[in-house]
Amino acid sequence: MLELSKITKIYQTQGETITALAGVDLSIASGEFVAIMGRSGSGKSTMLNILGCMDKPTSGTYLLANNDVSVMNDDALSQIRNDHIGFVFQGFHLLPRLTALENVMVPLRFASPEKQQGGKERAIDLLHKVGLGERLNHMPNEMSGGQIQRVAIARSLVNQPAVLLADEPTGNLDSAISQQIIDLLKSLNEAGQTIVMVTHEPDIAENAGRTIHFLDGQIIS
Repeated sequence: MLELSKITKIYQTQGETITALAGVDLSIASGEFVAIMGRSGSGKSTMLNILGCMDKPTSGTYLLANNDVSVMNDDALSQIRNDHIGFVFQGFHLLPRLTALENVMVPLRFASPEKQQGGKERAIDLLHKVGLGERLNHMPNEMSGGQIQRVAIARSLVNQPAVLLADEPTGNLDSAISQQIIDLLKSLNEAGQTIVMVTHEPDIAENAGRTIHFLDGQIIS
């Protein structure tokens, strides 16, 4: 599903050269649940940005579902993001004036006609699957943090992405709700969804099938 070869990312900041990634090789198969860990500045966030096609590597090759995204322009990357990648963020990023259902349907506005077809029914079904079938018309301020994150997960899946990228998805939640979110991610993975999750919490990472540790822009284990 994801194949990275000799990926480097170099930034120039005030005359200083910073190597965020130094020749990373990484393969993630379809249906895997992978956790990425590492201290601040280790390169894990840069890696997530490249995996999500939000940034391009300085050098190296990145194949996403057999598409060489490392050479694509911004318009092509936007299309790849919308068609193949679902995002779950620590900060939720729901639109406050839209209902749960309307928030889940936002990505459909930019989807291909094929994915727009049946989109509302799919959004409703996803909200039922994440346990929010009774809250379709609730606003974000009428829901708990855990419920909001569930809406965000449903939104990330509405375009039927090849891979789900989760950036600290439990970071703003208490331990009990965090476990509920992890259980949901595990059930999605068991149904075949490929998931890559960045976390700084070892107990959260233990729920993944494989954990990748970054240090100084390289994979160390």
